[in-house]
Amino acid sequence: MNLGNKTTIIVAAGAGLIMVHLLAQQQPQGRGGGSRFTQPEPIDFDDHSGWTSMFDGMTLKAWDGSSEVWRVEKGAIVGESKPERPAGTTYIIWEGGEPRNFELKAEVKLEGAGANSGIQYRSMRTTQAQGGPAPNPRFAKWNLKGYQADFDFSNRFSGQLYEQGTPRGIIAWRGQMVRTEQGKKPRLLGVLGDPDALKGYIKVNDWNQMHVIARGNMMIHMINGHVMSVFIDDDPSMAVAQGVIGLQIEGGGNVKASFRSLWLKNL
Repeated sequence: MNLGNKTTIIVAAGAGLIMVHLLAQQQPQGRGGGSRFTQPEPIDFDDHSGWTSMFDGMTLKAWDGSSEVWRVEKGAIVGESKPERPAGTTYIIWEGGEPRNFELKAEVKLEGAGANSGIQYRSMRTTQAQGGPAPNPRFAKWNLKGYQADFDFSNRFSGQLYEQGTPRGIIAWRGQMVRTEQGKKPRLLGVLGDPDALKGYIKVNDWNQMHVIARGNMMIHMINGHVMSVFIDDDPSMAVAQGVIGLQIEGGGNVKASFRSLWLKNL
């Protein structure tokens, strides 16, 4: 083979290899290859960029509740009830607005075997008694009704969506995705997980990270990074689009509910 033919073959082969390489780059990789598909990055619960602080960590500025029940202690909003000074079911209400579509993050800790609590949202003030232990008449001005991200010491109800002060009560139990429609009973759309397995992610007598998303008619409750319940409220006679946010204390005996690192992002 003469030198000219040999050079031509080498150049053609090189060009062919380049074309194959370029074509391979242009072709989408299969799902199994995974080279152009990546896992989503987990959120940083402590990343507050774009969020609004609801609590300054030192005072109850922008919060409305009974001073007999609520105070600031060690950088947390604390509600306490004792046998000699029962709080019944009462709330401290954020005065920073009535959010519509939002995300809310908070850390919650309960103390006392009978402690029950939760975060009210899209709620409204009411003069009606609000279930649980008999409300103390002195605290009637802070009664609320509406959606609640439930939380209790024994974690029987933690993570579920409870509607305080209405006949619907518990709507989406832990581990459930539920839809309501006018004139129909709530319907189970799907299962998020075993409720007892999800319960295992919730800490007792310790701080827990609560994350609530309310967007349109869909509400999502998460605790410590795990989805606990999802509710789609398609009942126009009951659905509420916006309202106040409140923190609850409830339960007999010596009980305490503490909240810290409260942040809100409007969507």
